[in-house]
Amino acid sequence: MSLFFRTVRRCGRTLPAFLGLGSLPALAAQNPSLPMLPHHGASMQRPVQSSQTPPPQKRNAHEKKRLAASEIIQVTGQARGPATLSPTGQTSYSAERKDFAGHVAQSVADMLVTVPGASFLQGNGPRDTVVSIRGSGARQSYGLRNLQVSEDGFPVTQPDGTARADLIDPHAYEGVDVFQGPASTLYGNYAINGAINFRTRSGASIHGLELGSDFGSFGTFNNYMTLGAGNRVYDFMLFASDVRSDGFIANSQYATSTENMRLRVSLSPKDRLVLKFINNVTDASLPLRLSLSQYRLNPYQQGCATAAGAAAGCGTVSLYRNGAYGAQTAVTPQQANLGRFDRRSIVGLRWEHDFTPRMFWRTQFTYDQRHIEQPTSTTSFVGPFNSYNVQTDLTRHDKLGTTPLTSFVGANFDYMDYGYQVYALLPQPGATRGSQTSTSYGHQWNIGLRFEEDWQFAPKWHVVIGLGGTQSDIGAVQTVFSHAATGTRAQYITANRRFFNLAPEASVVFAPDKAWTWHARLGTAYATPGYSSFFVTPQGNYGNNTQLKSQSSLGIDLGTEWHPSPSVNVQATGFYEFYRNELVSQSAGVNTQAGSYTFNAPASQHRGVELAVTWQALPRSLPGAKLRLSYTYDNQIYTNYAEILSNSTLSRSFSRKGNLIPGVMPHFLNARVLYDQPSGIFEGLGGFAEVTWRSAFYIDNANLLKIPGYGLLNLEVHYDPPARLGWVHRLHSYVEVQNVANTVYAAGATTISDTLLANGQQAGAATLATKTGSIYAGSPRAFFGGVRVRF
Repeated sequence: MSLFFRTVRRCGRTLPAFLGLGSLPALAAQNPSLPMLPHHGASMQRPVQSSQTPPPQKRNAHEKKRLAASEIIQVTGQARGPATLSPTGQTSYSAERKDFAGHVAQSVADMLVTVPGASFLQGNGPRDTVVSIRGSGARQSYGLRNLQVSEDGFPVTQPDGTARADLIDPHAYEGVDVFQGPASTLYGNYAINGAINFRTRSGASIHGLELGSDFGSFGTFNNYMTLGAGNRVYDFMLFASDVRSDGFIANSQYATSTENMRLRVSLSPKDRLVLKFINNVTDASLPLRLSLSQYRLNPYQQGCATAAGAAAGCGTVSLYRNGAYGAQTAVTPQQANLGRFDRRSIVGLRWEHDFTPRMFWRTQFTYDQRHIEQPTSTTSFVGPFNSYNVQTDLTRHDKLGTTPLTSFVGANFDYMDYGYQVYALLPQPGATRGSQTSTSYGHQWNIGLRFEEDWQFAPKWHVVIGLGGTQSDIGAVQTVFSHAATGTRAQYITANRRFFNLAPEASVVFAPDKAWTWHARLGTAYATPGYSSFFVTPQGNYGNNTQLKSQSSLGIDLGTEWHPSPSVNVQATGFYEFYRNELVSQSAGVNTQAGSYTFNAPASQHRGVELAVTWQALPRSLPGAKLRLSYTYDNQIYTNYAEILSNSTLSRSFSRKGNLIPGVMPHFLNARVLYDQPSGIFEGLGGFAEVTWRSAFYIDNANLLKIPGYGLLNLEVHYDPPARLGWVHRLHSYVEVQNVANTVYAAGATTISDTLLANGQQAGAATLATKTGSIYAGSPRAFFGGVRVRF
């Protein structure tokens, strides 16, 4: 069967995306050590002589065709399919294991820090990283939104568009692929800014047992193990980890355990089964998000054990003394035991069948349960979310005349049912529940169909056209309870919404010579509102907000890759995206029932530049040295939005046209100087110095209040003993210092709502700086070390 390969890495060089390499069994027979995992993006390596490792590469469909027998060749196979495929011409980057697995790597942020276009903020919990691609999730307080996320081709985004990074322990992964820009043609609903696919390690590459431990500041310990084995008939990987820490902010201690397994079995030369299992339990205490004024006074919330003796800058919540209504008492997060206890379990099974050497079929089923108990503010949110996902697709490699043509058609159906309850908290220890404030029961399903034609119509040209569509249905009923001395009143709010969206796309790739590749793409995407956004009012309370519309985008990408020599690789992409009815969320403050509400901005634009540079300055005299840089400029503005602000006596409308969309960092940069000694007595010794810089950004629609930017310096040294040292070769060790300068910075800052004063004017920056529910401080200087041994 011909494969549609998306990435070929050779010390910074790339090969064409479409390579006819024969059937999978034939490919395996040519190289018995090759794991048979091409359908979900497994990495496959051939014997090499060079010790140089390649940088992350942008994957375009028709790139330079140069081959040297002594170079590293790493081929990442991507089967056609909605969960694992980067459309031809789409801007895509990868981070490989060598970029993150050698150091402490606590969260998905450590995996994506070198990827242009990717940014991240601290969510609600230790590994709940808010990942943004081109600003997609910059206005969220938790999780990954406006993205389709998968692992080994199995979806980890639930039908309501929610994915969370708690599942991710970077030690388990071979790499991560980031597909940027509007991508609903192949990925369906919520791929408004692209998709991410995490790739776990293959059992054949592990080939035994690995035990590791990371330890360091704030009482942090991560003990983990990886077991793997594989051949042409099967491939098995099992990973487990247990992470514990006291945290660097008061009331931020946590314990989280993760299990991750993948089994691939070849039933016959034409049939394969892939079984996937993920389980995560997170038990985390949570501090409160601060106002900017509180953050400046007390970023790590020290001295905040009790409200009565709290130091300046402490966050508190006001809880009803009887748990229902009336008088309130202010308590700190420690007094109320605010936190999260979440469990997530995912099981998936995929069948892959080769009809002919040039046509294959995949069908997979995934069950995903998320059960949460979250006393995070004035209320406790409790409930299960059960999801079911079925995907099937057919890929055929053919010819149109004498030129290669690849046709893809796929369909998917996913369904989620949920039922949650919200309880007021009592001002006493143990996150004790009081009266019930609301309940919500409902469902969401999405059914989609998509096709794509990929035609290499000339040796230097490649073109793709495609169309996808999704029908979505959301049905939910929320009951809001109002408690008083005279009794309890129930208000019923019903949301029955159906949405239909289409997403066409077209792209072209041109490779005029060996040094240059150009790509251009016109992509579209859509995202329906999540069920929860229908039931939160602008005041941050539970109520009716069912008028929300789907958001949609049209994006234009123009990019190039310049590779004049093996030691230089430069990649640059400019993007311009037009949004309609963009869904924007804002915090109404800590002491509200729901906290954040969502609205539609009628028109907005996102435009920017992504740049990635890898430079080996002295390849002969200093072959182990390398500079890697990634930079993103992201400018997002409202082009049509009037915001209505209200106080107790009047309402006024304010035009936000031309204002920057809050929550989006205009500039972010990562630069690493790396060195690995390739030979001699110090062979295997290496390290890097890394600078990460984020610019200041607004967090309100009126552009009155800015969160300060920051720069961080990190240092790392590691040692991988060479094979000549015998059993010592099985050890890996490292030491790392993060935030060397001990910079105080805001790691997470959600957007806040502006305020209308009694005189009808907008409140200024000084007033907004006192508005709570926004900022988490980042880690102060921290020291870590670790060791891993392979058996």
